[in-house]
Amino acid sequence: MEEVVPKCKNTGVSTPGNPVTPLLTSCYLAPVEYYSALFRAENALIEIHGNYAKQSYSNRCRIAGATGILALSIPVEKPSSLKCKMKDIRIAEHGNWQHLHWNAILSAYGSTPYFQYYEDDFRPLYEKKTVFLHDFNEQLRMLVCRLIGIETEVSYTGSYLQKPAAHFFDLRESIHPKRISNYQSTPYYQVFANEQGFVNNLSIIDLLFNMGNESRLYL
Repeated sequence: MEEVVPKCKNTGVSTPGNPVTPLLTSCYLAPVEYYSALFRAENALIEIHGNYAKQSYSNRCRIAGATGILALSIPVEKPSSLKCKMKDIRIAEHGNWQHLHWNAILSAYGSTPYFQYYEDDFRPLYEKKTVFLHDFNEQLRMLVCRLIGIETEVSYTGSYLQKPAAHFFDLRESIHPKRISNYQSTPYYQVFANEQGFVNNLSIIDLLFNMGNESRLYL
C-alpha cells in the first residue's frame, strides 16, 4: 500500500465551524466513532509510523455477544525491540485465532438482520493468511467503507507526525479501549438490547450487521 502524506483539503469533522482532517491509527474492526470520523471527512490520514501500542484497537475490537461485551484480540509476533512501527508488526502464526474470531462473530451476529448479506464478504478474510497486521486491518476497513458507502480518500503517513498541522484532527490517542470516549452514537437496533440495553461505540460490524445499508444514517 502506498505511503503518502497528502495535501489534505479542509473538511468538516466533529467540530462545527472548524474544518479538519482526521488523523487516525490502524485499527482492527474499529469502533463506530472511528468510522463516524471517516464518514464526515473528505480526506483522512492513517498513522503507520508510530510505535505499536499494546492493548489498543490496533489488534483488538469489541463486539456484543449473548453474555455481554467480548474483546477479540489478534496475536502478534513479539517485536525485536521495545519500539516497533505499526507498519512492521506481523501477525503471529501460533494459535487458531482466525477460526476463533470468526466463530465469535458468527455466534454474536449470526441472528442479526444483515449478517447473511455480508457474511460472504467477511469470511474469506478470515480464511487466508495475511502477514502484516496493518494490511489485515486495511482490508477490513476498505471492505467496511465499501459496504457502508464511505468514500473518504485515505492515505498513510510517510513518517511519524510528531506535530500535526492545524488542519488535522488528531485522534491517534483518543480512540483507545482504555480511554473513556465522549462519543455517543444514536441508539440503533441491537439483537441483545432487551437483555443488556444499548451498548455504545462497539466495533463497526455491530452497526453494520444490525442496520445494514442504513448504517451511514447513524454515523
